[in-house]
Amino acid sequence: MNTQITTVGDIKLFAGSGCPDLAQRISDYINIPLSPWDIIKFPNENLLVRLQGSVRGQDVYIIQSHSRPVHENIMEMLIAIDCMKRDSVGRITVVVPYMAYSQSDKKIEPRVPITSRLLADMIEVAGADRWMTIDLHAGQIQGFYKIPGDSLTAMHILANYIREKDLDAVVVTPDLGFAKKGRNFAAKLDLPLAFVEKRRIGNTNGREALSLIGAVEDKDVIIVDDLVDTGGSIKQAVNLVKSSGAKDVYVAFTHPVLSEPAATRLAKLPIKEIITTDTIPIPEDKKLPNMTILTVSHLIGEVILRSHEGRSVGELFNE
Repeated sequence: MNTQITTVGDIKLFAGSGCPDLAQRISDYINIPLSPWDIIKFPNENLLVRLQGSVRGQDVYIIQSHSRPVHENIMEMLIAIDCMKRDSVGRITVVVPYMAYSQSDKKIEPRVPITSRLLADMIEVAGADRWMTIDLHAGQIQGFYKIPGDSLTAMHILANYIREKDLDAVVVTPDLGFAKKGRNFAAKLDLPLAFVEKRRIGNTNGREALSLIGAVEDKDVIIVDDLVDTGGSIKQAVNLVKSSGAKDVYVAFTHPVLSEPAATRLAKLPIKEIITTDTIPIPEDKKLPNMTILTVSHLIGEVILRSHEGRSVGELFNE
């Protein structure tokens, strides 16, 4: 390994409550133990973060996914950043495998907030020096940060797994908003691409699958997206491609948000395999028999090492 002298001390990893198992996998991969700390929740639901050792001058990585309870985990992350700053840390990087509010990236109607911008401001004001995340729902969120960061993707992890199946398939995006990323995903697999076109119903937030742009008849289908929340879009897409003559249907996505009733919906759909990652812990009652969970620990671990040593992250993706 090519090592360089850095301007900060040794790497220290801290696991937040949002993804402790993933943090342990990252720790195991880069062979650096998780540093101990206490996260205390008082009866009034206030939080306290207390370090069990000094981080003075160290290169600290706080690994915290914004999983449920979302706002408690966000506050835990912010309090942890403040705690580190007050112990004269050398550098703080917040590693957020799943970033909450990434769907709130613009005003879609009058008198509403842009919450992803607010979250970026909070992370900066708390004292983070860098940020790292995977598959932002909206890429423009990167511009909300004045501090440097790494916006990573797990799409190559999903693609590498699917490539081994050697499918005669068509990649399908569940809406036109994912068209560009879907095109890149299809190009990785050297497969054709189709789109589900949707339209709004009146003035409501409901959506209806209108048509399929592309041919899937007598083909396996890989429906790809960045996340699955309630599973409504996936349900529409699966039913549409099956009615259009598709054979086996695979669903691949990075973030298993799986709000109710997503698990119930997915379980009832004719899906051969659901392929996702461990950016968010999946409760046992939502782990379906046809679900494969791939780890992003190697990706994050490599980026942590490269960030610490001042090496290019783009080289990981031939960029």
